[in-house]
Amino acid sequence: MAVPILDLARSFGEIKPEVFATLEKIFDAQSFILGAYVKDFETHCEKYLELPEGSAIACASGTDALLLALMACDIKPGDEVITTPFTFFATSGTIARLGAKPVYVDVDPVSYNINLDQALNKITSKTKVFLPVHLFGQMCELEKVLQEFHGKGLKVVEDAAQAFGSCRILDEGKRIDRAGTVGDIGCYSFFPTKNLGGCGDGGMVVTKDLTLAERLKKLRVHGSGTTYYHEEVGINSRLDSIQAAILDIKLKHLAEWTEQRRKAADYYRLLFTAQGLQEFITLPTETEGNVHIYHQYVIRVKDKRDELMRFLNDNGFAVRVYYPLSLHLQPCFKYLGYKEGDFPVSEMLTREVLALPIFPGLEATEQEALVENVGKFFKQ
Repeated sequence: MAVPILDLARSFGEIKPEVFATLEKIFDAQSFILGAYVKDFETHCEKYLELPEGSAIACASGTDALLLALMACDIKPGDEVITTPFTFFATSGTIARLGAKPVYVDVDPVSYNINLDQALNKITSKTKVFLPVHLFGQMCELEKVLQEFHGKGLKVVEDAAQAFGSCRILDEGKRIDRAGTVGDIGCYSFFPTKNLGGCGDGGMVVTKDLTLAERLKKLRVHGSGTTYYHEEVGINSRLDSIQAAILDIKLKHLAEWTEQRRKAADYYRLLFTAQGLQEFITLPTETEGNVHIYHQYVIRVKDKRDELMRFLNDNGFAVRVYYPLSLHLQPCFKYLGYKEGDFPVSEMLTREVLALPIFPGLEATEQEALVENVGKFFKQ
């Protein structure tokens, strides 16, 4: 049996006729950049996220979404941005690209998200933005610290690249906080592997501040509000009609596909528990109040993680490590002065985490075979 880490073809089969029919309309119209399809997608995202009209700004990638957000927060050389070292490179790369300094805070060993109490303690006179990451599809508990960050004059920019559709249900169900909509600006990625992914790069920035939204719209087109007239220097980061149309079609299926991921996660837990493997691995935990969308299903392997990975790969099961080297130890960030041991939880996770296949259409028999092989490895 061969089981991929992700199989996009299984869910695409459900929407293939509609996608191809829509692509034909786009090519007939020969309108490819921004335009009606992008506007429709932005509007539908606003409704899905329960945001006001005009608050969603589609762009060319999740990385650009972060860059645009930081530019809109007026991040300049010498400023500090508090963030996590255990995430994808773009989170820190965009900070450094603007000449600012990433200031790292260790993460929680259970949720893998940034330690919020430690983050508050890292604020200095140079701190301008707090940039938490909702990692692997599970939200940070931002409601606990948002007022404190705002009280110190900081903007909160959410990296929700892996968490479109994730939420927290609070106050006995009376309030829902959706990933990307809690802070001042939220950033999403629509890279093909994401839960809501296109057929190429794509991203989005959202904000409830409509004045800020207008600025973001200008920043994505070279800082231009009126063609050829530039109020400031922006970037070229426009979503195209093809990606917007495909994403809009997929958005209608996202709730169903999310439920399939959550059911697969539940079945993994049942299988691993039945095999009695808790001695060897730690399963992901859904924080109280969270609706985890399982962009990745990441276990922790206490010993022989790399040997288990090779064993599973050799037997046809695609598993991989997100992420093998904490950002504070990356060669390009050596100038920041961090060293091994500075963030022990993040460093521990880089040695222990292992992502298993999870995607809409994953078969129960595939999960059963994978867990059976994990059992064979540890009990042989």
